[in-house]
Amino acid sequence: MTTKNSPYAVNVYDLIRHPGTMREQRVNIPVTEKLGEGLLNVPEGETIDLDLRIESMHEGILITAEGQTTAAGVCGRCLIDIEQPVQVDFQELFAYPSEEAFDYEVHDDHVDLEPLIRDTVVLSLPFQPVCRPDCPGLDPETGERLADVPDHEPTEIIDPRWSALTNFSALAGLQASDTDEPRPNSAGTNTEKR
Repeated sequence: MTTKNSPYAVNVYDLIRHPGTMREQRVNIPVTEKLGEGLLNVPEGETIDLDLRIESMHEGILITAEGQTTAAGVCGRCLIDIEQPVQVDFQELFAYPSEEAFDYEVHDDHVDLEPLIRDTVVLSLPFQPVCRPDCPGLDPETGERLADVPDHEPTEIIDPRWSALTNFSALAGLQASDTDEPRPNSAGTNTEKR
C-alpha cells in the first residue's frame, strides 16, 4: 500500500462520504521506477501527466483519468533508440473499506493510483515497437541498418535444404522415375503412367 506522501496518492478527504460531489484535478506524477520490461518502457525520471475527475459515490470514490507520458526503448526491427508518446485512460471505483474484498479501496483520506497506473501504462506499450511503420530492419548478413542504405540489394540467403528447388536443372532430377508401375489415383483406382 502506498502512503499518502507517495506521488501516486491522491487526497480525497473532502469527497469522502459526500455522494454527488466532484472535483477535477491535474497531477504530474514522477515515475520512481520504470514501467514495463519489453523493448519499450517508461523510464524512471519520466513524468505522467494526468487529468483526473474525482467523484464521490455511495460505494466509494470514482476516478476517471486521461494521461500521457513518453516511453523510450529500441525499434524491434532495426534496434535504434526510439521514443514514443503513450496515451492512457482509465475509470475505476475505489471502494470504501468493508468486509467485502475489492481490487481498489479508499485508504483513510487518499486513494493509491500506483497499481492502476502501472497496469494501464504497461498494457498500452506495444510488444514490437518500430521506429516507423515501414522500417526495413537489419541486413541478416551484415547487420547494417537497411534504412541507412536505400539502394541496398538484399542478400539472398538460401537454406541448403531448399537449394535444389531454386535451381531448375536440379529440379529435373526430382522428377519421377521412368518405371511402368501403375499408381493409384485419388479415387483409389490404378492408372497407367503416361
